[in-house]
Amino acid sequence: MTAFGATSTTDEVLAGVPLHGKRILVTGTSSGLGVETARALAARGAKVVGAARNLPKAATVTAGVRAAAEAAGGSFSLVELDLASLASVRACSDHLLADGRPFDIVIANAGVMAPPFSRTADGFETQFGTNHLGHFVLVNRIAALLRQGGRLVNLSSSGHHFADVDLDDPNFEHSDYDPWVGYGRSKTANVLFAVEFDRRHREQGVRAAAVHPGSIRTELTRHMSQTDEEALIATINTANSAAGLPPFKYKSVRQGAATSPWAAAIAEGEEIGGRYCEDCHVAALQEGEGIDGVRPYALNPERAAALWVKSEALVGEKF
Repeated sequence: MTAFGATSTTDEVLAGVPLHGKRILVTGTSSGLGVETARALAARGAKVVGAARNLPKAATVTAGVRAAAEAAGGSFSLVELDLASLASVRACSDHLLADGRPFDIVIANAGVMAPPFSRTADGFETQFGTNHLGHFVLVNRIAALLRQGGRLVNLSSSGHHFADVDLDDPNFEHSDYDPWVGYGRSKTANVLFAVEFDRRHREQGVRAAAVHPGSIRTELTRHMSQTDEEALIATINTANSAAGLPPFKYKSVRQGAATSPWAAAIAEGEEIGGRYCEDCHVAALQEGEGIDGVRPYALNPERAAALWVKSEALVGEKF
């Protein structure tokens, strides 16, 4: 298998890979990584379904995705999905289930990062509710549509280094809100969800992984001021320096989106199942100062099982 790395792009990763006949769901196709992920897959002939909260906006920004799909013999369509509303999540899943066509790949790409404190329509802290619980309900409700050999790819982040999940106070009801702690909790939850989903479905040939796309300037950073951005980069560089790692560097959108299709369609299921990937490879455990790799708590199977049970209790639905 060709070796890919931090600078690999979606087109390089998928070069020569035909995806005709593959049906793929990508959430968050109204900006950034979601649009590029959808484009790269559709350009290889896949039938891509994009999920977005703002359908008029998504329809406009995905014009290039439709063109790429038509040129390659694939297709692209949109469904409405607001991950901050479980009513919307359930309506979306009901629509997909009623349609009945199976998926080969689900890429849970959508998310928010470090907003001021707020709650979802169901009362959850926005980052935990949107990044984790919304996808938890969506993916589990449509899990029966995943074909044997299928993949779930959860977009996590090196931000998981900032915090483990808090199963006792997931919504900051008894502690002061810190946007980066909230982000870290939600991104750790994305990894733990992949770990437990993989455990539950691997005997049916369905594998799940979490991926860190890298740092990219997209709409995800809309809540960050320039001062916030500079302070975050300084913190990262301090940690990297202590760990003997190179300084922080932004990726392009096409580089950032590359690890998702790599984990979804290129890597072997046994290689990525229940793992955390970055820069188009499975990440090593990181117990030191750096923010590369994956923290052991994010791969802990007992924590993953406990988060699953807690998530079911919070959303009022068992899977």
